[in-house]
Amino acid sequence: MSIDNHTEHVEFEDPGVPDHRPRKADVDDKADKRAERQTAFLFGLSIVGTLIAVVGYFAIDLGEDVESIQRFTMVLGLGIFLAMIGIGLGAIHWAKTLMRDHEMVEERHEMRSSDEAREGAIQDLKDGVVDSGLGGPKRRTLLKGSLITALAIAPLSVLVPQIGSMGGDWNVSKFRHTMWTAGTRLARDPDGTPIKASDVTIGSVFHVIPEGLNDLEHHLIEEKAKAVVLLIRLDPKDLNVQPGREDWSFDGIVAYSKICTHVGCPVALYEQQTHHLLCPCHQSTFDVANGAKVVFGPAKRPLPQLPIAVDDDGYIVAQRDFEEPVGPSFWERLQGDDSTAEEVDH
Repeated sequence: MSIDNHTEHVEFEDPGVPDHRPRKADVDDKADKRAERQTAFLFGLSIVGTLIAVVGYFAIDLGEDVESIQRFTMVLGLGIFLAMIGIGLGAIHWAKTLMRDHEMVEERHEMRSSDEAREGAIQDLKDGVVDSGLGGPKRRTLLKGSLITALAIAPLSVLVPQIGSMGGDWNVSKFRHTMWTAGTRLARDPDGTPIKASDVTIGSVFHVIPEGLNDLEHHLIEEKAKAVVLLIRLDPKDLNVQPGREDWSFDGIVAYSKICTHVGCPVALYEQQTHHLLCPCHQSTFDVANGAKVVFGPAKRPLPQLPIAVDDDGYIVAQRDFEEPVGPSFWERLQGDDSTAEEVDH
């Protein structure tokens, strides 16, 4: 038995572009006006969302309890969501119901189009402006006004909380410094009990805050977000002290910022055998035995190290603040901070 592998080629006629099917708004003035009002409503929804975010930021009292934080975050998030989704859905609805939807075919040609084709393309753009309602006899003033207003004020839903969180100014030094000062004792999080060096055994990990943080009446959350630290004790022979940091640790005890340098998640998973710290959000991994340098993941910088010492009473204290801002990014970092990024981003 033989198999005939010959394949017969069949040519098909080009079916061409199907007949255009007009939409309701193309043939019915009432449907056209209805689509216009619907689009304007979506842009108006964006405006309302911006107002909710801005007014909610100033009207809702942000306390230190979880309920007030949840309420504040929910209102702010809802406002920003409406501000952005309203513009997006409005633009989509405008394009699908009111702008031209005729199928167009452009034949292949040499790289430079002919003068006639270039003039035709320019005319198509002009026709598109007319079809969209931005120009021509049907200017759709309602749509343009609502769209421009929504676009103009939508950034306020994000900018006002940002400026307000900095006290109404752009003083970036507020983000550079934390509560750690010379002599501040390292305390357990959350109870605030000071930690003695004798309490820290090899392989143990302490979640740490500055002593006195819990006594703050205002900005407790903001200060804690910057100052949280992980205190870890290694066998001194396993610790590779970084140049210039010979006196930053004590008998194998080191302290590093708990804030991941990728997007700011809390780094808290310590593997004693490898001395690796893992960020649970995106798996950035830092080597505690080698200056908390990045050994895996998207983070680009080592965790900032807090210089520590032991006072006369045996308590672990900070020598001073971090020598660089904590967190994922900053506009005035020390030179050389990206050296690790060059090593891992190859």
